[in-house]
Amino acid sequence: MGSEDPERGSKNRGYYASNPNFYYHETSDKQWTSWLIPMFVVANIAAFIAAMYVNNCPKNNLGFEGACVAKFLGRFSFQPLRENPLFGPSSEALEKMGALDWNKVVHRHQGWRLIASMWLHAGIIHLLANMLSLVFIGIRLEQQFGFVRVGIIYLVSGFGGSILSTLFIHQNISVGASGALFGLLGAMLSELLTNWSIYSNKVAALLTLVIIIAINLAVGILPHVDNFAHIGGFLTGFLLGFIILLRPQFGWYEGRNLPADARVRSKHKVYQYVLLLVALALLISGYAIDNIRNL
Repeated sequence: MGSEDPERGSKNRGYYASNPNFYYHETSDKQWTSWLIPMFVVANIAAFIAAMYVNNCPKNNLGFEGACVAKFLGRFSFQPLRENPLFGPSSEALEKMGALDWNKVVHRHQGWRLIASMWLHAGIIHLLANMLSLVFIGIRLEQQFGFVRVGIIYLVSGFGGSILSTLFIHQNISVGASGALFGLLGAMLSELLTNWSIYSNKVAALLTLVIIIAINLAVGILPHVDNFAHIGGFLTGFLLGFIILLRPQFGWYEGRNLPADARVRSKHKVYQYVLLLVALALLISGYAIDNIRNL
């Protein structure tokens, strides 16, 4: 087969070309077909359905907090709103499915919860909010950078969010894909910074992205929202963006077609390599320190 990747499609005009708030010089990068992010959405929905099946409100609800909601759904009906206002399962059902619990992760060595919890959601409102954000943010990133890099950022950021949440939340369980989502936002910011030279309107791009991130972080002020997972996921994605979302500097693609004796620009600038090395060192150090603390 040829050198072209079958996942790639037509020539693209840059990640932010469809968004008037961002200005990105066109390159010869190919646009990827997004399939991984939709699969993540399906997986999250399937995990929620499984949690509701395990929950079985008509059988397990003792009635202290009221009656099950939407009884016509049978065993998939929701817990009483006084117990779970997000239209979802009980805490007990989420724990069975793999909710993040500090005691079980640290003392019972159930590290698998660090991964399982990022596929669970507290209710249908929680699920819808996260999946809409994932579609809006994730599909564009996957189209520009491909499923491998976006998949790594999503999964590792979710793991990083779970770790920070476990370090600071010891009394309550935690679930949700928010850490992974904030990882994608963090990667968007670092991608903008490390590829600064290829943006034609840098200030507009930076201000717009900072506002989007600030609004999402502000949501963490609300009750029952795990902002530690948000921060952990954001920082992980931010560092990963410097490592795996580098773009060639503007004009490098055109330079490859020049005569052999012509002076060709280097593929990346020095500051991009510096940021990559610093981010890699910080990322490794962060996970190493966490492992030492848990010994």
